[in-house]
Amino acid sequence: MSRYRMYPTSAQAAGLLLHCAHARYIWNLANEQWSMWRRDLGPTPRFVEQTRQLAEARGAFDWLRAGSSTVQQQALRDFDQACRNYFAGTHGRPTWRTAGRHEGFRIVGPQAGRVEQLSGKAARVLIPKVGWVRFRLSRSLPRAKSYRINRDRAGRWHIAFAAVPPTIPPPNTGAVVGVDRGVTVSAALSTGELLSCPKLSTSESRHLTHLQRRLARAEPGSNRRRRVRTAIAKLHARATDRRKDWVEKLSTQLARRFDVIRVEDLKVAQLTRRPRPKPDPLRRGVFLPNKRRAKAGLNREILASAWGLLVRRLEDKAGGRVEKVNPAYTSQTCSRCGHCTPENRESQAFRCTSCGHRDHADINAAVNIAAGRAVSARRESEGVLSAKREPSLGSLR
Repeated sequence: MSRYRMYPTSAQAAGLLLHCAHARYIWNLANEQWSMWRRDLGPTPRFVEQTRQLAEARGAFDWLRAGSSTVQQQALRDFDQACRNYFAGTHGRPTWRTAGRHEGFRIVGPQAGRVEQLSGKAARVLIPKVGWVRFRLSRSLPRAKSYRINRDRAGRWHIAFAAVPPTIPPPNTGAVVGVDRGVTVSAALSTGELLSCPKLSTSESRHLTHLQRRLARAEPGSNRRRRVRTAIAKLHARATDRRKDWVEKLSTQLARRFDVIRVEDLKVAQLTRRPRPKPDPLRRGVFLPNKRRAKAGLNREILASAWGLLVRRLEDKAGGRVEKVNPAYTSQTCSRCGHCTPENRESQAFRCTSCGHRDHADINAAVNIAAGRAVSARRESEGVLSAKREPSLGSLR
């Protein structure tokens, strides 16, 4: 999708928020109907029946009729597609939408084509029952049959056109690169480059901690709490923008420089899952204390390093040229002689106990990934077979 920053007036922002409220209400109503399914009650209404019910509701309620029928019908269509994705196993179960977190709606059909370019850096779009709203042209305007407007927690409005950009052509040089993702080093390339995803600065982190303490002391529902939450959201949005900008630039650079890009086949959703409490075998109903704070910190670092986003954007830009390699033992295997043992890895330093090869641990793992090595413990001696199996966390070992 091609996303642009919108700059509505105060009156236009009020109309956009009204569309968001209507879309959220229709979505939650459809979710409530869907969740009422029982074996003995029969099927719940689907899209066609819900559209008929929506037409009746618009005729009965003036506040619903004041909104756009396109926005409300598209909310039903989006929910129907979410249910289809859930039953297909590609997405999770549709969740409830809340105010302040899910502020957005979609426009499709002929109304989505009412877009005009005013200058080289400005354009405007005609939104039903809102009027012409200006947005900034940070890139060329694509041809799309639908667009989505949303408002983030920091109060910024964006418009995203549903258009798939063309893939980046390969350089046809036969170059292959391996990318090792980690926490200390966000991305290590087999060429020897160490890249770190930008985060909040030290002063910004201190300010964020100060705001979080103020939020804890603020009265629920007060204006001060609302202002503090907005300030916290702006800091998080700043970090998110930096992370996305870094991913976009790095993915474009790799797609232009190399013909084949090999990465670790990591399940980021599983790696960042909360640990389950372990029951005490001696005391029934009592759970043993675990390292939840350490795991929560590790999850934050993994998500802040944009592991999943980097691979997703590489697959979008270098379609068919991204290969996933088994991450097992890539950081314990010497890239020169192939000797695999846990003693080779010394934090961020790598020293082979067989040939004496020394290198940065993440770069050594990236070289193994570039070679497409899926090391098996059966290839090693009996001493290595008795060693503790390495977890599949890439360069976190």
